[in-house]
Amino acid sequence: MAPRAAKAAVESSEPTRRSSRISSQPKSEPPKETKSVPKKAAKKRSVDDGPVGEGEVPAAKKSKGEAKAAESSGASSEEKDAPEPLDIGDSLPSLTLKNEKNEDIDAATLASEKGVILFLVPKADTPGCTTQACGFRDVYPDFTSLNFDVYCLSADSPAAQSKWQTKKNLPYALLSDPKRVLIKALGAGEGGKTKRSHFIFEKGGKLVDKKIPVKPVDSPKLALEFVKSLASA
Repeated sequence: MAPRAAKAAVESSEPTRRSSRISSQPKSEPPKETKSVPKKAAKKRSVDDGPVGEGEVPAAKKSKGEAKAAESSGASSEEKDAPEPLDIGDSLPSLTLKNEKNEDIDAATLASEKGVILFLVPKADTPGCTTQACGFRDVYPDFTSLNFDVYCLSADSPAAQSKWQTKKNLPYALLSDPKRVLIKALGAGEGGKTKRSHFIFEKGGKLVDKKIPVKPVDSPKLALEFVKSLASA
């Protein structure tokens, strides 16, 4: 009977050992719920933004009217005080310029005895400007026969204009307007540049025709056609 008792004891002990192994394993706990806290979006500021003081409205929240006023307050006094461009029927203003010989010239006196063609170039001795200038050179006798003088106007220095005049045998005077005073008065100065154009004034100084902008090759032809139409009228 002893072996049977021993066998029974062994068999009864096996499930006990299995259950002890299972119970010894750590119990898995359900994951705890965690609440996600939304992060505050960082306030975007441009590199140019300074610190926003107390009571100051950030630039991004300024109204369009306030932004426009801020822009206009930053405009230069020269831009604010710029006169209205000359229109048909207006007269040449009295402005002192230099010619290619560095002599003072009053713009208002240019058309005192003859009609005047003022053609404007962005920069002396450049390809497009040379085409325009040589075009007026080639038909210059036609203008003088119709009692019109021709002047080239640019922001170049008298020295640069004189050099260009000699190089290309330009028969007319060149007027220097480095601050673009007359150029702006004609409506051809914008953003520190000169718009290629031409303006025709009858004897006495009244503006009768203008082309702005105009192509270099077209400017002399169109100006001559208009002057001829005045003569035949």
